[in-house]
Amino acid sequence: MLRAPEQEGSSATPQRAYDSGGRLAVGHSPSRILVLLVRNLRRSLLGSAGALAVTIIVFMAIGAPLLSPYDPTALDLTQSLRAPTWARRQVAGHMFGTDALGRDVLSRVIYGSRVSLIVGLTGVIVSGAVGTTLGLLSGYFGGRLDGIVMRIVDVQLGFPDILLAISIMAVIGPGLTNLVLVLGLTGWSTYARIVRAEVLSLREREFIQAARAVGVADRRVLLKHVLPNALGPIIVLASFGVASNIITESSLSFLGIGVKPSTPTWGSILADGRDYIRDAWWLTTFPGLATMITVGSVNIIGDWLRDYLDPKLRLER
Repeated sequence: MLRAPEQEGSSATPQRAYDSGGRLAVGHSPSRILVLLVRNLRRSLLGSAGALAVTIIVFMAIGAPLLSPYDPTALDLTQSLRAPTWARRQVAGHMFGTDALGRDVLSRVIYGSRVSLIVGLTGVIVSGAVGTTLGLLSGYFGGRLDGIVMRIVDVQLGFPDILLAISIMAVIGPGLTNLVLVLGLTGWSTYARIVRAEVLSLREREFIQAARAVGVADRRVLLKHVLPNALGPIIVLASFGVASNIITESSLSFLGIGVKPSTPTWGSILADGRDYIRDAWWLTTFPGLATMITVGSVNIIGDWLRDYLDPKLRLER
């Protein structure tokens, strides 16, 4: 059972997110949580495959300068639209072929993973921080603040995220920083609604009422007792948010209003290859596969996290 701390100055640890079955608990140390996650992940074939794929992509992005055989922005018109070497039964050359300007597609795909991961992760951090904060305050204090926040959320949810992002990017212009801010400010509403719903349920629980009854400050109740118990849905939502941000970034870059054209991204590579899709299939195939594998792997991890953090699903460790 969840219990309330005895007094405000007590050193009681935060309440557990789930209190049975040996499941993930925020009261555990970070190393213990990591051990529990890895132990359960190893028993999920799809989850392990998704984690392996994401790990490879992360290392590819980090080691891009070492892994890329060519400069991704170097032009060589003498090598324009060269097919992959293995398709021409050659050993040396361009493994994924070249584009219309003679740039190596493999190198551009490798460097494109950097942009996708940066946008996916930082966009989730911005939207998660804003949405979680507003959701906590709105659900816990209620009243006029709750009404204002929820009306803003209702208005924003009336517009498709991609349409709203296109409109804002068309006004402020392309750029990595602009794109991250736009994705963060267009995605916070979902976090706010989910967190608010969790807080509305949690604030009536006995351990929260007991903490408030003994004089624990509201800020301490929110940070030490309410937020840890709402982390499960936030983590799952964030995992799917990373995949959604990667797709949005590729879509905006494909339209030419995402990251600046001089920066290689999977979306811009697809845009460069759309005029040669019949004669140079590799220009769209490889960045498309990279996007599909990354988004699919992140979604698989999100499904596994949802099952793992759901207290109704008693997954054995």
